[in-house]
Amino acid sequence: MTQAGKGPQSNSLLEKVFKLSQNNTDVKTEFIAGLTTFMTMAYILAVNPILLGDPNVGMDKGALFTATALAAIIGTLVMGFLANYPFALAPGMGLNAYFVYTVCLKMGYSWKVALAAVFVEGIIFILLTFFNVREAIFNAIPQSMKHAVGAGIGLFITFIGLQNAKIIVDSATLVELGDVTDVVPFLAIVGTIITGILVVKKVKGSILIGIFTTYVLGIIAELTGWYVVDPEAGMLSLIPSSLFSGPPSIAPIAFKLDLSQIVSVNFLIVVFAFLFVDLFDTLGTLIGVSSQANMLDKDGKLPKIKQALFADAIATTAGALLGTSTTTTYVESAAGVAEGGRTGLTAVVTAIFFGIALLFSPIFLAVPGFATAPALIIVGFMMMQSVSKIDFTDAREGIPAFLTLVMMPLAYSISEGIVFGTISYVFINAVTGKAKKVHPLMYVLAVVFILKFIVSK
Repeated sequence: MTQAGKGPQSNSLLEKVFKLSQNNTDVKTEFIAGLTTFMTMAYILAVNPILLGDPNVGMDKGALFTATALAAIIGTLVMGFLANYPFALAPGMGLNAYFVYTVCLKMGYSWKVALAAVFVEGIIFILLTFFNVREAIFNAIPQSMKHAVGAGIGLFITFIGLQNAKIIVDSATLVELGDVTDVVPFLAIVGTIITGILVVKKVKGSILIGIFTTYVLGIIAELTGWYVVDPEAGMLSLIPSSLFSGPPSIAPIAFKLDLSQIVSVNFLIVVFAFLFVDLFDTLGTLIGVSSQANMLDKDGKLPKIKQALFADAIATTAGALLGTSTTTTYVESAAGVAEGGRTGLTAVVTAIFFGIALLFSPIFLAVPGFATAPALIIVGFMMMQSVSKIDFTDAREGIPAFLTLVMMPLAYSISEGIVFGTISYVFINAVTGKAKKVHPLMYVLAVVFILKFIVSK
């Protein structure tokens, strides 16, 4: 039975393409759902250029803005038309932090090599999806570590947000609390509280609203003289030169892949880390959001998951060519599903709004790091919720999971968390009589990670 106002539209092109009546929805519902999804994830247009545009990395922020939007448009359109699911894609949080702070700044690779790793990851993901190897990899990793990876990334990006806002600063003890009465950390704290209140109130687009509220408060602080423009200190003017503009060129970063390191062990570790996080983040998002939308079948499986995974893999590959970090399915798609989105038309509408956003680049590019810090902190909180699914009473599972999540922020590296978690899981279980419990692939990974330490010594 269809809902009122959602009857058959068999003569409509949209009905034929997206099967609206079959999914008990209509164009109006899908439009509202698509706009809602865009509102909840548009913060990436401000956050991604700031993270990847770190001065020590050397990527052009304007080009990154355009690449971020285009990657989101391509990935979301492919998802909408290929899988007919209301899921949206964009460069993933956590994965962009790994790209910058681990691959580039810690391991010393150029951003061009990092893009090559993302590209290779995308190609591998396409092949894994085509040959149905996804299940084998998914089943090899213990559930406790899967949850720990999400929680660890949450801690990591929260730490980055606190640093960007100067709430946490360097010190003789490595880190300490900054001067929270100063304008930048003070505004970031206010923005975080505002965003938190909006999240509690379940306001649509709460993270995006929080970013721009903090940004507006910054502009007021600049106009009143509290925020003093000082380019040498990184205090740039917060007032955009204009409201509308054509999208910045992606020429500085597009198709700049450097594949010269492709045969090195460290490069393979980087590729695996990208693949690991993207694989499980995507699967978790697809299952979670589709469950909310009652899309799972009686066996708990998602029909056309192969097409959805293809869309994700294609988006990652295309995003790398455009010049951005791993593009993945966004859990914020749940907001659109909650508004009634049930088909790929929701995804198409979301993609259209990303296209419109390209015209507002001066606004998004003027948003400072302290204004996006609340988004990093709140998204970190959301990702940390997976820690509740870890059984810490079972030390064989709990210790590797614990090492996985704490090593990510403390070692400033997502991959090091995965390495420590994998090695400890294999050894603890093998030595305590549970060797058969460990999947053979985990032994292979442990050996590879140990060799990584030896080779990089």
